[in-house]
Order: sequence, then C-alpha cells, then structure tokens
Amino acid sequence: MSENLIKVREAVAKAGYMWRSFTGEAAYDRYVERHKRLHPDHPPMTKREFWRDRADWDENNVQARCC
Repeated sequence: MSENLIKVREAVAKAGYMWRSFTGEAAYDRYVERHKRLHPDHPPMTKREFWRDRADWDENNVQARCC
C-alpha cells in the first residue's frame, strides 16, 4: 500500500471518530469501555437500555438555562 493511501485512510478514520464523538454516537462505546474496566463482574447494559436510561436521565434532569 502506498504511503499516501495509508495517510488518507488514517485521516478518514480520525474524521469518522470525531464525527461520532460530536454527534454523541460514541457515547455507548465509551460507556462499554468504562464499564468493562470498572465492573468486569457483570455485563453492561444493551445499547437500547443505555439510550433509554440516558433519555430518562435527560427528561428528569432538565436544565433551566440556555447555555
């Protein structure tokens, strides 16, 4: 593989990671990594459970400020 192609692939992968972080898609991945480190004795929530829990938390902890 040429060196330029490797650099392009790395740049695309980095852009994808940054986009997932910016949009919040990477939140579940970060949760699973942290859960494996801190609680290896039981499995993490499923993706569906995670997003439902996060939505419930957001609904119950409304911020009354604009910023």
